[in-house]
Amino acid sequence: EAPRCGAEIPLMRSFWLARKPKRKRALRCRVERPDGGPPHVAFEIFEPESDSEVRAGTVTRARATCLCCESVLPPERVRAQLAGLRGGADAAFDDAGRRVGGARLTAVVTLKPGETGRHYRLPTDADYAAARRAQERLAGILDEWERGGRQGLCPVPDEPTPPGGGSGAGRAFSVQRYGMLRWGDLFTARQKVALVEFGTSLNCYSGQYDPIALSIATSRCSSFWSSLNMWVSSGEFVANVFGRQALPIVWDFCESTPTSTESGGFGGAIDWVSRVISACPESSSGQIQIADATDHPLPDEASSIWFTDPPYYDAIPYSDLSDFFLVWLKRALPGHPLLRDPFDPGNPLSPKTREAVQDETKTCEGRVKDRAFFEDTMGDAFAEGRRVLREDGVGSVVFAHKTTEGWEALLAGMIRGGWTITGSWPIATERPGRLRSQESAALATSVHLICRPRPADAPVGDWADVLRELPARVAAWMARLQGEGVRGADLVFACIGPALEIYSRRRAVETAEGREVRLPEYLEKVWEVVGRAALRQVLGAAEAGDNVAGALEEDARLTALFLWTLQSTGDAAANGDGQGGDDDDEDREAAAGLALPFDVVRRFAQPMGIDLAHWTGRVVGQSKGVVHLLPVEERARDLFGADGAGAAAGWIESDPAGGLQPALFPELDAQPRPPPRRRGGRVVPDGAELQAADATVLDRVHGAMLLQAGGHSTALRAAIEAEQRRGPDFLRLANALSALYPRGGPEKRLLDAMLLAAPR
Repeated sequence: EAPRCGAEIPLMRSFWLARKPKRKRALRCRVERPDGGPPHVAFEIFEPESDSEVRAGTVTRARATCLCCESVLPPERVRAQLAGLRGGADAAFDDAGRRVGGARLTAVVTLKPGETGRHYRLPTDADYAAARRAQERLAGILDEWERGGRQGLCPVPDEPTPPGGGSGAGRAFSVQRYGMLRWGDLFTARQKVALVEFGTSLNCYSGQYDPIALSIATSRCSSFWSSLNMWVSSGEFVANVFGRQALPIVWDFCESTPTSTESGGFGGAIDWVSRVISACPESSSGQIQIADATDHPLPDEASSIWFTDPPYYDAIPYSDLSDFFLVWLKRALPGHPLLRDPFDPGNPLSPKTREAVQDETKTCEGRVKDRAFFEDTMGDAFAEGRRVLREDGVGSVVFAHKTTEGWEALLAGMIRGGWTITGSWPIATERPGRLRSQESAALATSVHLICRPRPADAPVGDWADVLRELPARVAAWMARLQGEGVRGADLVFACIGPALEIYSRRRAVETAEGREVRLPEYLEKVWEVVGRAALRQVLGAAEAGDNVAGALEEDARLTALFLWTLQSTGDAAANGDGQGGDDDDEDREAAAGLALPFDVVRRFAQPMGIDLAHWTGRVVGQSKGVVHLLPVEERARDLFGADGAGAAAGWIESDPAGGLQPALFPELDAQPRPPPRRRGGRVVPDGAELQAADATVLDRVHGAMLLQAGGHSTALRAAIEAEQRRGPDFLRLANALSALYPRGGPEKRLLDAMLLAAPR
């Protein structure tokens, strides 16, 4: 839309096709400027020798950069153009069959008999002709349905997609802003034809095969046959549409070949489903029923096991996301009783009226589904579960949400519902390397809270007895889980179950004065006990409060607790290939560096006497409810002043006859310094000269790391020698942090290299 341009902008998040260590393929673009017409972009496939040869994508956060004139098309215009094409997933053709707009085919992935690996070629007219034939076939399918009087469901899902933006489910969807107003708009014509044909063909095989199993395979195919599937260049495969629990816009997508046995094909789906069926042990059939969890169809004490994986406030819009699959399953299995809403016959999608979710855009019986609605509903559901469970039964509640507020509400509802929490087991249910876990503090496990019915005659507990029992119970459970390889946040939340048994097995807990101790107050003590136990492990007994006078400063304790919580169970945290969906949703912007939710950091800091606000901007940063550790490089000015580590190194290494340069910490400039001593031809300052009036042990460790980063080896050795004369705190903290920093990270590399300079 720029003046004197008029070129078509290919919306590309990446030009990489294959990005493996020993195999690289990418698209290279060139601008052609024909006489009498607008410029256009042509592509070629090449083998880059370095990453710098591959240009950055053309679109990010809905801003599109023209390759021909370099002007930027703002998000509102990008959305407007795509909305006019209902998302733009299909190519537009003229009467002669020539592509004139819409989706553009940039590359074709092929296999060759007898050769390993993928091959790539540019598209041909035959490729576009196939796409056009699919559009003609789809028009015929819809025409036939129209001529038949619109009997039954429309062959292509015409149910509405959730509105994007705002709160609740809208935060997980951006597709409506791009004109994808119906579920069918998320698929290309070729994909819609394939899903229609596969779905309607199931009845033909009902005598030979299980139609439900076949429909599950087709349903799996729908998650690979949409215009929201990305090509993963680091692995050369088609990614599932749900890299996370959302449906964002995907600028360049990959269209699988439905009949292929390769990535995303029907043959692969059949293989996955058959393997699951084969792996299931033979057992009696169960009964599946859609029901309200707060109004269970079972009678009292009818079940020996009650198991649930509950929703968490507004974290995931389950019902809206499930509609992606439901709309196609309804067409493959028409009339199936589980594929309708038993509470609202007029609802063409999944049940939503009674769903336990926080979404202020929805109501239930006139009540807005706010936070209070969610918590009340969950409490009712837990009470109903207690009713249907036998007295000797076992309950299990899965929890994989890392906000302490979410935990508190869940636990409060369980205790009010008559449960005693007896244990908590972290189980590795989350796939390492999934998009949700990349650059985040997501739990690597799901914690299964084990609970049993609390007897009606449970006694009232004494607060002092509870506090005496708590530390030993937490310490024993931590030791057991660490022996199983459980680490970090998984360990923190897994300790809550045993800690809660002490509290929840009593009908109530009261102080000596008769005041009832509520759950939030008890959980404050649990966090304190877990935090002290963690510090005792990584920094020694003094840091846990056993000897406050000998403890390291607050910033060291904050950093140690932060890194300890960030550890991953089984060291399973994986770095992705950077190919997450390029959603324009503002909420996806992640804080840089090592990050934890503010809520978690606050829970640790408060009971440990750490003033989080005091260290914000010095050791940690905060943004959008996230706290992140500042990279050591960002502390250089704070530690050394404007002149940096080089000036401090120069002073340490200088001859006193040449005059003193700025100190390692600039606050010393106003203080008298004794003349430096010489050892082996170099200056060795006294320990006091390495520390400003308010410099902490952590400051000095970070200062030494920056000397290492700058290559000031002589100054570094002198500084470490001075610290060793001062006492053991410097090396004790440095070694502890080395064990806590993530492997392969820049801080750990600096710290380990710095420690190598320490005299043995």
